Amino acid sequence: MQELLLIFCIVLAVGTVVTVLAVKAAALLFLIERYLTYASAAVIIGVMCFVGTEVFMRYVLNSPIPGHLEGSELLVCIIVFFAVSYTQALRGHVGMTILIDSLPPKAKNTLEVITLLLSVGTCAILSYFSFKYAYNCWLIGDVTMTPPYFPTWPSALAIPVGYMLLSIRMYLQALHLLMPDYYPENDVVDESVLFKEEIAH
Repeated sequence: MQELLLIFCIVLAVGTVVTVLAVKAAALLFLIERYLTYASAAVIIGVMCFVGTEVFMRYVLNSPIPGHLEGSELLVCIIVFFAVSYTQALRGHVGMTILIDSLPPKAKNTLEVITLLLSVGTCAILSYFSFKYAYNCWLIGDVTMTPPYFPTWPSALAIPVGYMLLSIRMYLQALHLLMPDYYPENDVVDESVLFKEEIAH
């Protein structure tokens, strides 16, 4: 219960800062999202090369790479959670909208705000507890069960980072829906506009 209260206080404090500095926070979040997505894409390419090399080593040279399965599994968390906030910024997540789309605009807007704010709280809780897990993995020196004994904490740390950025992104989206005149979409939500402006400069 004390930890949930702590999470609530953290969310309240971060939410206050993000509300006051929404435009600057959105610009910074956009940069972080973009570079983490580049990193995620690079890891995907690396995993493809790694798996291809392992197949060649196993079936052609009869010399499989030790720990290839565990190594690939650890990288999945980095691939997914480094890009999850960027995907939310583009509204790229899969969702069921048949019922929501049939609602009047005001009810649809209210429901979306409630959903986003509940998701912010959920992601904040997941971020906090997954960070505790990652920190514990680092403290005890947790490694995979087979050689070459990869450390697990870098992969585990990608989870709280992803959830934290996702919660901030959804909070900015909720701000826009609540006060669209004060928080214009192009300033706090639509990162593609920021990207076009950056290219123009």
